[in-house]
Amino acid sequence: METTTTPRPLAEEPEKTSAFENSLKSNDTEEKIDIWFYRPIGYQIALFCAKVGLRPNPVTIISIFFGVAAGILFYPQQLWINVLGMLSLMFANSLDSADGQLARMTNDKSRLGRILDGAAGDFWFIAIHIAICLRSMEEGWTAWIWVPGVVAGVSHMIQSAMADYYRNVHLFFIKGTNGSELDNSRDLQKEYDEMSWTRQFGMKLVARLYLNYTKEQEFFSPKLQKLLAVVKEKYQNGLPAKLITDFRAQNKPLMKYTNIVQFNTRVIFLFLWLFLDQSWIYFFFDIFVLNPILIYMIVKQEQVSNHFYKEITAGKYNG
Repeated sequence: METTTTPRPLAEEPEKTSAFENSLKSNDTEEKIDIWFYRPIGYQIALFCAKVGLRPNPVTIISIFFGVAAGILFYPQQLWINVLGMLSLMFANSLDSADGQLARMTNDKSRLGRILDGAAGDFWFIAIHIAICLRSMEEGWTAWIWVPGVVAGVSHMIQSAMADYYRNVHLFFIKGTNGSELDNSRDLQKEYDEMSWTRQFGMKLVARLYLNYTKEQEFFSPKLQKLLAVVKEKYQNGLPAKLITDFRAQNKPLMKYTNIVQFNTRVIFLFLWLFLDQSWIYFFFDIFVLNPILIYMIVKQEQVSNHFYKEITAGKYNG
């Protein structure tokens, strides 16, 4: 969301005291496994990249190769090969962590970087889903296995898109535009319309995909869109401190659901079923376990958004 709204810092969020902490988005939105494992590894990778002059976008592209390699390594039924795939996927996620940390460390942020970062995970899991489908057919499944494979893949994309969106909404309210990567389809549409297919084919194609991605996020969050619209209209010079505090108090508990439907939970269970040589279960876990969590997450987020929309329009946060 392009706006000049810049909330004041919160007393509840301690001032960061180390370079590592400064490389993180926010303690509110970080998952424990990331804090303990992926972020420290990513930070060391980011330090190395900064030292040799490697920018965030190439790091993201490298992560795509490791993630796709993981999918390929999940196809054989030999467990030791699958373990190599697990290590490759873990390293891909460490690189995915490193690109964002590097961008924050060097202030080298761009919309292209955000688009690549979101697309990276899609490439990883497309490869993984294809590998599991092919592996399952080798194990005796019919071509019908592609149906849950595709449904689970679409589910995963929606889950990741909404989790990413809600995290950025939370960061917008507690940190403003400098701490968030929140976009809206109206601004993106204007930028897209100004591009030329003949002179900017590649960028226009990327812009089209990102515009569709943003519209998808907005489609599933109508009450949140009303809240963001009234916030943009009423608080052009900064959000009231009480609104920031109240929103954070109600919205922070929902951040755990954004973590559940993203990388760590699904990968833990994926690895478990690979060890048990029952990788096909992953599709049904995605459809019948993570999708209900996604629906619950959307419903609760809409309730919070509706609450604050009513409070703001009633004049509670005019002071």
